Amino acid sequence: MSRLVFMGTPDFSVPILRMLHEEGHEIAAVVTQPDRPVGRKRVLTPPPVKAEALRLGLPVIQPEKLKGSAELAEIIALEPDLIVTAAFGQLLPNDLLDAPKLGCINVHASLLPAYRGGAPIHQAVMDGCEETGVTIMYMVQKLDAGDMISQVKVPITETDDTGSMFGKLSAAGEQLLKETLPSILEGTNERIPQDETLVTFARNISREQERIDWNRRARDIHNQVRGLSPWPTAFTTFRGETVKIWKTEMAEGSADGAAGDITDIQKDRIIVRAGDGNSVAITELQPAGKKRMTASVFLNGSGNDWKKGERFV
Repeated sequence: MSRLVFMGTPDFSVPILRMLHEEGHEIAAVVTQPDRPVGRKRVLTPPPVKAEALRLGLPVIQPEKLKGSAELAEIIALEPDLIVTAAFGQLLPNDLLDAPKLGCINVHASLLPAYRGGAPIHQAVMDGCEETGVTIMYMVQKLDAGDMISQVKVPITETDDTGSMFGKLSAAGEQLLKETLPSILEGTNERIPQDETLVTFARNISREQERIDWNRRARDIHNQVRGLSPWPTAFTTFRGETVKIWKTEMAEGSADGAAGDITDIQKDRIIVRAGDGNSVAITELQPAGKKRMTASVFLNGSGNDWKKGERFV
């Protein structure tokens, strides 16, 4: 039996860890990020992978930073045959990459060589892609640049956002790893070099990427909102205050006015003109100091004084 170390952090990683355990692989340790304060009350909360590892009775290691740490030496001392990572959240130092005799593999949520980096799902949705996927790949020191082993494509529908795609890609990654892992452990798998001429990057989302520029095309704004929902969430400014925009739809027809103008207020949506003359319909939002709510609830409550002709900036 091969000896594995699993490294992952968010909900995306949990089904993959669970599958490895259910398949009977020996998991010497689960490595994840430290517990972090969450919510307004800043409650110290374990990452989802830690919660699942403890439920399964697996030992957990939580390094703040791997390079040069005591936890790094601890992982190497476990002498794993293979390290499996899935959205771990830290780069692996060279001495760890070189430690397992079968190497380190990653479950990456894109069709490499597209969208190397830390936000491949967000970026694929924001770019309006109709499909993305999962790649099982060997890890090297260069970010997401190792040889590929297997891939599976996953469609992105019009109603998908980043949250729904995390779930779909996690399930796809779990199944793909389940199918691919035996050949890796037996040493019979393929190694497919990435075509460097086709590389694109999906770096972590910046605060500026979260701000809606109403001068863009309506389709681009709609994709931006989808790509940033449910986190970190797109935002705009109205009457000098920040408003988070959770959900939009494409609105039919063009409208007069300037980009950002509210051109119509209906019972369940706020219609806003974009830079190309088309419009988006805001259907869920979160005004400053309030909870997330549907546009219908908002317009029947504290938003009933919002008027046609006012402008988002």
